[in-house]
Amino acid sequence: MRTLYLDAFSGISGDMFIGALLDLGVDFKKFETELAKLNVVGYHLHAQRIAKSSIYGTDFDVHLPETVHKDEGFIEVTPAHHHDHPHQHADGHTHSHGDEVRHLKDIEAIIDHSDLSDYVKTNAKQVFTEIAKSEAVVHELPLSDVHFHEVGALDSIVDIVGAFIALELLAVDQVYSSELTDGSGFIKVAHGMMPVPVPAVMQMRVGSAIPIKQNPEIHTELITPTGMGIVKTIVDQFCPIPDNQTITKVGYGFGNRETPQLNALRVMLCEKKN
Repeated sequence: MRTLYLDAFSGISGDMFIGALLDLGVDFKKFETELAKLNVVGYHLHAQRIAKSSIYGTDFDVHLPETVHKDEGFIEVTPAHHHDHPHQHADGHTHSHGDEVRHLKDIEAIIDHSDLSDYVKTNAKQVFTEIAKSEAVVHELPLSDVHFHEVGALDSIVDIVGAFIALELLAVDQVYSSELTDGSGFIKVAHGMMPVPVPAVMQMRVGSAIPIKQNPEIHTELITPTGMGIVKTIVDQFCPIPDNQTITKVGYGFGNRETPQLNALRVMLCEKKN
């Protein structure tokens, strides 16, 4: 049995997860080749081994035509009667409703019509469903009314699909995790000051036993909705590394936010002892 263990001492996001798996040895060229099977354009990938706090790891990012803040609510929640007016999206940009938006069913269709494996398709759609359901509850919207703005959706599609491509390439049998760590206080988004954990992440805790502790020294979010959706979908058990597992390799995937401590997801590949 090959086990992946997540040491989420500084939270988790989609790009941190992919960066960490690349750092474990997932071949970047194979990763790019598989991601091309999604058959979408408008992005390019960046992955580089760098040092933060003198610790080497992999910095992964999805570069898009315009700047989008990772996971800061790519959900559009403007009521229907405002459709004739430009407004501020949660990505921090003002768009008119002439811009393309994507519903959950649109994103599912992109994934279904791709040449990706069934494993990647099934799990990627599950994460999108988790995020959309949580946002629908938070904003009191029917699931069908939750909109993903074009650019924010593209970023998230690549991150979420990429996470399962990397996981499949790593060929693990099970995933364990430590308790997750989030920051504290409030963060500013387009809808105002939001508490940490952000509402979508808190909503995704409903019906789960995902353990989260908050670090009072970190005044920002560390767990993004994408990261939480991935965790909820893949983690089999939250526990210390079992005694019957031997660590064979350690990797680090860096986060984008500057924090007082090392902002990375540490992952370990483990093999069952004979």
